[in-house]
Amino acid sequence: MEKNDTLDAKGLMCPMPIVKLAKKMKEMKVGEVLELIADDVGSKEDVPAWCKRTGNELVGQKEEGGAFYFYIKKVQ
Repeated sequence: MEKNDTLDAKGLMCPMPIVKLAKKMKEMKVGEVLELIADDVGSKEDVPAWCKRTGNELVGQKEEGGAFYFYIKKVQ
């Protein structure tokens, strides 16, 4: 998956991965893709819900080595 930037949120518990995600997305340009890496199991539900609520697009996700990888495209 092509990405423009990576945010490593491993070791952070809810709600911090979402807080850091929201802050980072404000810095990105429309059309750019952020890779978010988290190991908080709550992220599996929180990140897709955040994308839906904010209008950003979850373009991919995977689980690997105990971490969750999310690819979020800034839409607006």
